[in-house]
Amino acid sequence: MKTRVAVLQGGRSGEHEISLLSAKSIMAALDPSRYEVVTYTIDKEGKWSPKPILPEPGSNPGIDVVFPALHGTFGEDGTVQGLLELADLPYVGAGVLSSSLSMDKELMKRVCAERGLPVVEYSTLSRTNLDTSEVCKRFGFPLFVKPANLGSSVGISKARNCEELEAALRLAAQFDRKIIVERAIVGQELECAVLGNDNPTASMPCEILPSREFYDYEDKYLLDMAKIELPARISAEKTEELRRLAVECYRAVECSGMARVDFLLEAATGKLYINEINTIPGFTSISMYPKMWEHTGLPMAKLIDRLIELALERHAEKTATRFTR
Repeated sequence: MKTRVAVLQGGRSGEHEISLLSAKSIMAALDPSRYEVVTYTIDKEGKWSPKPILPEPGSNPGIDVVFPALHGTFGEDGTVQGLLELADLPYVGAGVLSSSLSMDKELMKRVCAERGLPVVEYSTLSRTNLDTSEVCKRFGFPLFVKPANLGSSVGISKARNCEELEAALRLAAQFDRKIIVERAIVGQELECAVLGNDNPTASMPCEILPSREFYDYEDKYLLDMAKIELPARISAEKTEELRRLAVECYRAVECSGMARVDFLLEAATGKLYINEINTIPGFTSISMYPKMWEHTGLPMAKLIDRLIELALERHAEKTATRFTR
C-alpha cells in the first residue's frame, strides 16, 4: 500500500512563492510507486484548498504523513506544527517548540549562547521603541538589521550610518514587532545541512558568494547571480568544526527531522559564528539543503524518503507517551 503524503504549500508569509517552488520540487522527488500525494494549498489570506486539515485525531483519514513545505510565519514558526499535533498526524521536520524557538532569531541566539555556542553580538529593539543610541555606542557601523521572525532574508538591511540605520529599522518593523541589530561580520557565508532525530548528522558545508553586499532575497531568488562553492573553501579542520557546531546548534534547539544551519566565518579572526537555523529549509531547484546532501551522498529522492521515515519514527515514539492519568 502506498504512503499517503500531504504536502502543505503556500502560506500567509512573505515566502509564499518560495514555498510553492519548494513543494513542487518535493512532489517531483516523491516516488509515485511508493507514495500517493495530496496537495494542500494555503493562500496569502490563510484560506485552505481543497479543504483544511482538521485539528482532531482521526478526522483526516486520507493522510499518513504530512510534509510541510511552508516557509516563514504561520508555517515554520510552530503554528502549523501545533495544528498537526492536535490532529495526531506524523509530520516532517521540527516540532512546535523547536520550530518557534528557531524562528525567533533572538531566542535562538540566547539558547545557543547558553550552550556556549558562538553567536554574533546583537541587540534587540522593539517596533514601539527604535532608540538607536545604545546600539550605535556598542557596535559602531556597519550593522545588520533583521526582523526577528522571518526567513529568506526578507526585511534585512545593511546599515553603514545613522540615516541608513533608521531606514533599515523602519523596514524591519514592517515585518515584525521585534528587531535584531547585529555587528556586521566581514568574511565568508557558509551553510550546513543537518538530518536526523536523536542522532543527527551534518552534511559537507557549502559557501555562498553573494553578487550583492550580502545574500539578500533578490540575490537568492531573482538575480541568479550568486555563486556557490560546494564543498566550502575552508580547511578540513574548519569543516569539521563547522559540522560539529551545526549538530550542536540543532541539538540546542531540540530540532528533529531537518534543518539548515547558516554560519559566518570572520576573516580577521578566523572565528565561526552561528548565524541562524532554518527548520524548513528551501527545496527549490537552487536551494542548498538538498544540494549539500546530494554532494554528501544522499540524492534528493533518498533524502525525501529519509525525512518521511524520520517523521513516522518520531510519531511512533510519541505513542509511548501518556497524555492522561
